[in-house]
Formats: sequence, structure tokens, C-alpha cells
Amino acid sequence: MLLHTRTTPAERRRALRARLAEPRLLVMPGALNPLSARLIQDTGYEAAYLSGAVLAADLGLPDIGLTTSAEIAARAQQTTRVTDLPVLVDADTGFGEPMNAARTVQLMEDAGLAGLHLEDQVNPKRCGHLDGKSVVPRTEMIRRLRAAADARRDPDFLLMARTDARAVEGLDAAIDRAKAYVDAGADAIFPEALADEAEFAAFRAAVPVPLLANMTEFGKSPLLTTTTLQNLGYDIALYPVTLLRLAMRAAEDGLRTLAADGTQESLLPLMQTRTRLYRLLGYQEYTDFDSAVHDTTLPPGT
Repeated sequence: MLLHTRTTPAERRRALRARLAEPRLLVMPGALNPLSARLIQDTGYEAAYLSGAVLAADLGLPDIGLTTSAEIAARAQQTTRVTDLPVLVDADTGFGEPMNAARTVQLMEDAGLAGLHLEDQVNPKRCGHLDGKSVVPRTEMIRRLRAAADARRDPDFLLMARTDARAVEGLDAAIDRAKAYVDAGADAIFPEALADEAEFAAFRAAVPVPLLANMTEFGKSPLLTTTTLQNLGYDIALYPVTLLRLAMRAAEDGLRTLAADGTQESLLPLMQTRTRLYRLLGYQEYTDFDSAVHDTTLPPGT
């Protein structure tokens, strides 16, 4: 990997489709920046995720619909440039009316992503695990999804629908919405904030397309193991904010230690080494490439 990925967006989209066709759970950690996406790939995962909550937090903003489609697409492009993994992005409500959702799909296609999910909350939205959410009428979400599906230029680009209706209208209504969203063009469903394992099972029994289980920490859903999710028949286990929470806790602890001790010496065993960072970044490959370019002797007459 040098300067860019070795695969094309089309190849990564096909890879995600093929992987979801397998009867194995796909574990999908959320990247907090492009370097962590590289780390997700380097540690053996098969896909990565970009969370709207993480992207908002990275800008010092709450997850209440303040980010724009252009900001999300720019961050996504920076991430897809450095990983050969298919990347799924959180596109919130599509950032406006159905026409905005259509434009969002094309922005995310151009950013090299493998897919996105759109949700049925009102705009501006709220974090899916907060109280006080509101959802749009089913017909409005169907219009949003149809516009997104019609705007898609690559048929392999995954269009996932997220429903937040469980907390607002109840489980049965959320399942009914999910079925309607599939009919409107959604390839996969993301049921947000399910309350227990039985509700995950009910969704699996009722909805015949790939399902995503959101295993975000400190939320309304139990943290089911990958074995449990596999046995339930789920297709994706999502860990959207895990890396951000780990990194920010470690950074806060480190800052407090530095202030108290006047040195970072005791923190060294907790740090990624310079050697590991350089290997992750591919320093040697860049050096080899640069040397090969500058050491090249052109034949006479060229």
C-alpha cells in the first residue's frame, strides 16, 4: 500500500456484497480517523465503518445533525484512500429532503465508500440511543429511500435503511417499517436500539435481508457476543464508537499522568512504539519507492 489503496471502490463494493452473502457474521469496527482504518485492516478485520457520532465528535460537535454531507464525504474519502477494506458510512437522514438523500448517495459513491445507511428520524436527528427521538412518517422515509436507490450509479453500492422506530412506535411497527423499506429499495436493515436478545431474534425472523446489530457501548441494547449474534443469524456486528472511546480514555488518563508526574515515562509501556507506527504507515515502502525513482538511470536518447 503506497499513497493509495490497491483496490478500486467497485472491487470493494463487490467484496462487501460477496461477504454478506456468506453465512458468517461480519465484525465491523468503527474507524475514528484514516490511520485507525489502516489499523483495522492490519489487525485482520474485513470491513470498517464511519460513524456519524464519531465524525461529529472529531469536530467537537454532538451527534445532533450538525455535520454536513460534504464534511462526511471528505472524511470518508480520506479514509478510503488508505484502506483496501470496504467501508460503510453513516449518512444520517440523508441531510435533507429526498433530493438531498439522492445527492448524498452520489457524494458517498464518489468518496470510494462501499455503502451507506439512511435513517428514518426527523431532520435534524439525535443519537440513536438517546431519549426523545422522533421518526418521520413511513411514507416520507420510503420517498427518501427511493430517491437514494434511483440516484445510485453503481448497483453494488450497498443501501442500508436504519429504523429508529423501536423506541418511538414499538417493535412491531419497527419491523413493519423495515419490510416497507426493503420494498422501497433497501438492500439491508439496521434496527436501532433493540431492547433485548428476543427483539433481535424477532427482527431476524421477520426480515429476509442482511441485518446489522449495533453493539455500541452504554446504549439501550445489550452487548451480545459475536457467537450469540452469529447464532441469531445476524450478518453484521457493528462497533461504531469503541475505538474513539478507548482512545479518548487513554488520552485523558495520559494527560492527567503527565500533569501529575511531570513526565510521560510511566506511560511508555502503554504507547504504540515508533517502530509499530512506522510499520503501520509503510515508511519502508515509501523509502523504497522514493529511492527507486531517484536512483533510476534513463537510457540514452530518452
